[in-house]
Amino acid sequence: MRHTTENDLDFVLSTEQSEENSRFIIPWSMEKHASTFEDGDMIHAVLESPDETGIVGYAILSGLHNPNDSVELTRIVITEKGKGWGKKALHLIKEWVFEEREARRLWLDVKEYNTRARHVYEAEGFIVEGILRDCLKTDGEYESLVLMSMLAHEYADWKKKG
Repeated sequence: MRHTTENDLDFVLSTEQSEENSRFIIPWSMEKHASTFEDGDMIHAVLESPDETGIVGYAILSGLHNPNDSVELTRIVITEKGKGWGKKALHLIKEWVFEEREARRLWLDVKEYNTRARHVYEAEGFIVEGILRDCLKTDGEYESLVLMSMLAHEYADWKKKG
């Protein structure tokens, strides 16, 4: 993982606008993505493979200065699905949030029908906290979000199981 640069924004926008990703996220403008670079409370990172594949996704974290030590995984989008990149990215994110930032809580929300992502989050130790029912209106239809989180002691237990 490395910080996203202005040169990466075309990749970021095309990734979130692709048909396989766009229905699972709320797309941002280039300006909104770029504004995260200057926001000390957020981190915008691209995910690069160690081989010749190059960039395989990106992630955004928010709440880096949250007084309650609660960091949000605002977004994670992977282009190379089914190859383990999402799991690898989550490992790196959890390690950074809990070991370097020493946060108490890492949380996210995911669209209820995004079963693939929900399965990955659950396999990675995230716990379902609840459902924000019909909280988004997309193309005239209402969608619900599943709220999930992991606490520092749960991360420690998950890591021991390895």
